Amino acid sequence: MGQACFRARSLYLASVRVLCTAIYHLEKKEHLEKKVRDIVHKAFWDCLEAQLKEDPPTYDHAIKLLGEIKENLLSFLLPGHTRLRSQITEVLDLDLIKQEAENGALDISKLVEFVIGMMGTLCAPARDEEIKKLKDIHEIVPLFRAIFSVLDLMKMDMANFAVSSIRPKLMQQSAEYERKKFQEFLEKQPSMTLFLSFFPSDLPVNCVSLPVDHEKKSDSFITSSLCSTAVQNQAYLKLLKWDHVNRPFPETVLMDQTRFQEIQLELEQLLLIGTVLLVTFSAAGSALVDVPGFAEKIKTIVKVLLSGMSFNLKESLATIGEKVCAEVNSCLSQHGFTPFSAERESVLKGQIQAVASPDNTICKLIDSRIQKFLENYLASSHQKSLPAIPGGLGPIQRELEEIAVKYVRLVNYNKMVFSPYYDAVLGKILTKEESQLVGKSEEL
Repeated sequence: MGQACFRARSLYLASVRVLCTAIYHLEKKEHLEKKVRDIVHKAFWDCLEAQLKEDPPTYDHAIKLLGEIKENLLSFLLPGHTRLRSQITEVLDLDLIKQEAENGALDISKLVEFVIGMMGTLCAPARDEEIKKLKDIHEIVPLFRAIFSVLDLMKMDMANFAVSSIRPKLMQQSAEYERKKFQEFLEKQPSMTLFLSFFPSDLPVNCVSLPVDHEKKSDSFITSSLCSTAVQNQAYLKLLKWDHVNRPFPETVLMDQTRFQEIQLELEQLLLIGTVLLVTFSAAGSALVDVPGFAEKIKTIVKVLLSGMSFNLKESLATIGEKVCAEVNSCLSQHGFTPFSAERESVLKGQIQAVASPDNTICKLIDSRIQKFLENYLASSHQKSLPAIPGGLGPIQRELEEIAVKYVRLVNYNKMVFSPYYDAVLGKILTKEESQLVGKSEEL
């Protein structure tokens, strides 16, 4: 079948896969159009302010704004919100509002108060603070501007809710489609075995050593399922250490090769950051552990100097050592501690430069703990809470958890598509292993 077949799959499928697996969230972006729109809006707000300052006030622009607000509020309603729909339609009756304005009886403050109350009813809990701030604005023009700003946020919340609502169905349909296409390719070239190349060469010990009561088929089935899951998890962890230059990427994950590479690079950078932080805190003792913002400063320094990972690592670490020592001494002085001596500085710089060595003990320790965290997260990915962070990874906890969420989402989607094939192959292997173990035990 070859990798070219998988590369040729449609752009549509790739975009759907991104929607299914990414931590997808719509956000407002700054563009040239926005700047132009802001200029136009400023002219409108200036005109509104001028109208309201007339004697008597002119409400033409204000009524148009109330009409837009009415449409926005109605758009947030579900079919069952009959009472709320009636309230909005009754209070924001534009014909009645125009008549009141013509007769000098329009109370715009009362209408705005109703609007804010309705927004508080319809918004997500995360927007309660924004709604509360609206109540503290007493000038009409700034208040209208703030209302439209919060309405934009509420629209974004609705869009994100819609995306999250359709994601499960979209994931199911996309997974079924990919599985169908893979089966068609597999039927054309049944000898293809590359997609198994990322399985561990040896099955995890707990898979073949678990006690199985063969008289109880359910126990045997559960054991096999657990073993298959453990093997697959180990395989997906191997993708984070993949030699992309010298080894072909397995076909079943080929569409996500770029994304696995990105996660791999992020973890490599995070490994260096975590190692530098651990070395620095060890050298400084307890003096800087609880200093607010110190760890973030060190992380920023290391991130900037490691940005892109296309550099001479030894030279970068030498620069990092200089910068870190300067920051450590500055922080120690500010908090009444004795700065490092030249000898201690030299030791810390040497420890940071030693991180470049593949055999660096601290780097290997941090790496193993990162891998263990990801393994635990994969094993418990059906749970809502993340597993505990291993010791020494506290300073990089936030970054590691962000990567873990992204990685596990990607893995779980691939499992949805291809696990039936993996389970079938692994089931035969595990059954063979179990039979051999039973035979050996009977011989004893």
